[in-house]
Amino acid sequence: MLEHKKIQKLDDYFNELAKRAEKGVYFYRINSYSAETAGFIKKYYDLARKTGVVIEGKIANPDEKNLAYYNEIMGMDFEMSSAFINKSMKKWLPRMNDYQRQSVAESVYSSLERMAKAGKTENMLKNAYIKFMCWLYYKFERITNRLGENTVPKILYEGEIGSYELMLISILSDAGCDVVLLQYKGDAAYLKNDPESKLSFEYKDNNGVSFPEGYCLKKVREELQTDANNERLYGTLPPIKNCTNAWISGNLFEDFEKAVTVRGDDRNFYYNCFYRVNGVEDKVTYANELLKFQQELKKSKRNIVIVNSCIERPTPEEIAGIKRENYEKQEQMLMGLCVNLNFISDTELRRIVRKNFIDSIIAESKKAGMNLNRLSNKAVYLLCWLRRYWSALLPNWKMPETGCFIYMGGCKNENEAMFLSFLARLPVDVLILCPNLNVRCVLEDKLLYEVNYTESIAMDSYPEENSQLSIGTAAYHAERELDSLIYQETGIYRNMQYGSANVINLQTMYEEIKILWKEELKYRPNFSTVDGIVNMPVIFAKISGVKDGNVPQYWLSLKELITPETIVATKAPYISPTADNPLKVCAAEFYKNGRLQRKRIKNHPNYQYGILREEIQDFMLDKLELIIKKKLIKGIGENGSEYNVIAQVLNLPKPMLRLIQNFDFTKKNPKFIYINTAETVISQEDTILTLFLHLIGFDVLFFVPTGYRSVEKFFNAQLPEEHQVGEYKYDLLVPDLNSIRHSWLDNIFKRGN
Repeated sequence: MLEHKKIQKLDDYFNELAKRAEKGVYFYRINSYSAETAGFIKKYYDLARKTGVVIEGKIANPDEKNLAYYNEIMGMDFEMSSAFINKSMKKWLPRMNDYQRQSVAESVYSSLERMAKAGKTENMLKNAYIKFMCWLYYKFERITNRLGENTVPKILYEGEIGSYELMLISILSDAGCDVVLLQYKGDAAYLKNDPESKLSFEYKDNNGVSFPEGYCLKKVREELQTDANNERLYGTLPPIKNCTNAWISGNLFEDFEKAVTVRGDDRNFYYNCFYRVNGVEDKVTYANELLKFQQELKKSKRNIVIVNSCIERPTPEEIAGIKRENYEKQEQMLMGLCVNLNFISDTELRRIVRKNFIDSIIAESKKAGMNLNRLSNKAVYLLCWLRRYWSALLPNWKMPETGCFIYMGGCKNENEAMFLSFLARLPVDVLILCPNLNVRCVLEDKLLYEVNYTESIAMDSYPEENSQLSIGTAAYHAERELDSLIYQETGIYRNMQYGSANVINLQTMYEEIKILWKEELKYRPNFSTVDGIVNMPVIFAKISGVKDGNVPQYWLSLKELITPETIVATKAPYISPTADNPLKVCAAEFYKNGRLQRKRIKNHPNYQYGILREEIQDFMLDKLELIIKKKLIKGIGENGSEYNVIAQVLNLPKPMLRLIQNFDFTKKNPKFIYINTAETVISQEDTILTLFLHLIGFDVLFFVPTGYRSVEKFFNAQLPEEHQVGEYKYDLLVPDLNSIRHSWLDNIFKRGN
């Protein structure tokens, strides 16, 4: 029989008997969880299921068939002696050698003897003996003939062990078997059977915590299966891996400029750094420091890639260049897409990239809501970006060279974050610069080292050589800080301070329209600014009928609404469906696959908005896309009306463009008045125009003295609010509004007021 010995570390379990510090076996209870124990359990379980015995739950008692077979072979005789047990085992377990049989027989006898001393009857001893014999044959026969060998067989028991189970497993342990008990609920149940811990030791883990909810050997088995699948995926693993940030000093420029040959001397690693810098240390010197930093990198002949503001989505051509098929399983997809890495000529580097590509996609697969199609798209993005920047970043790579990837502006979405995390595990230094503290970078990575400053500066592009570099003076930055104090959340706004806005439909009384009409937007109810976007309260209404039937007063009240920012349409249609529009023939190429093709629009020779402020152009295109996506005009997505929307919005009259160019979202907004005195329904083109003007912040009023439904036909939603103000009038002719004058009596009363 072998003695139970204490371990120095868990891996002692995997030593052969002859190589152990003391000749003996190990029998330990694990009651807590840590990264160390999790790794050990996985390794021990894998070994036990291959060459030992794994028990998940209780060992089942012998059933009727088991007992019938035992009775047929052995009979039901029992004698309380070591010789009888030895002789019986020779017949029942013939594969055991004399030493093994003698060890087990003596240990069984000792256990039964202890039971007898504890007051158990002979019949109880016989039942225990038969139970032990059945368990040895049906559950442990695969290891009984290997007891005492140099390669020690393993038993892994999961759960709260019973008294008879503990006896038998102790018997096998004494005979030359290692044992591990996994006790997720702690030691309380075990100590009822072995109060003084004479049969086994408790493993003390200083870092141990309670086992995670749901942890079990089934989960371990699934992890091992995943590991086996991954091994097929990875192929030959690279002999070297990344040592990211472990060597850095925390001084950004020094770390990046440090020669790769002196970052570390272990040939099993390539040494790279992964930084994010939030804010700036000094606004005045920031741009110049970055310029000098780039010059130093170039001086040391580093391969540098600089990306500003965003990593452009893969183009259709880039996506078409990725070989892929229809995949049914994640493993199949990964193996298929890895073919696209064959463009990397260096074998060692290709293995590094393959491993980290697979790691990245597997990590993405574990995110909530992920499916195979989305995961495949992410993998294609990763491959497209890798191929896009490869020749500039890692051409003709040789160990221990590292490229340098600088991203100005911070990750805007999870795909960019995924790509930079992937790059940071290759022989690449990755630097993310976020000088504007109002713009958040979404990347989260345990390897990332962050530097945080309190100063903030708006900078969209890295100040590269041979570019028009703008560096603000101290006075300039002081003025910008003063701006932020004056113009943020104070109700005071700088000219053209905001580049984007949303409209809020003001629901008003008819009489309120005249009051609100000439007010600046910032003074209207519900005006606000949130996260750099203005919420503009605007009027969008239809005035039906003539108040009190007084036609002269009707025209006079309408004239009073005309301001320098007002455009008036005096007949329907304002835009004829047959009017010449050069954008109609090319509208179809501006909207494909459910997306507005903005670059194509802006580069088209018939695009007339290029003279407008850039932010106004983007603002207008945002609202154009909103009309289409929300299907605010009837026929969109059904009969091609979306192309008519595009053509009309991109062909606004020049007077309107000038009003839009001058429009400051916090001040007086432009106006559009549409007068329809006839029985004509306004055209789809007019509906598109008025809806678009409304969405970009115009006050829009329809004057319909007839009360007819002449406005509503082509609106799918967002109908103008209707005010019924008086008697319907027909066949009115719109006078020259500029020639209308107040009567002399009106003027007297106005002066008196």
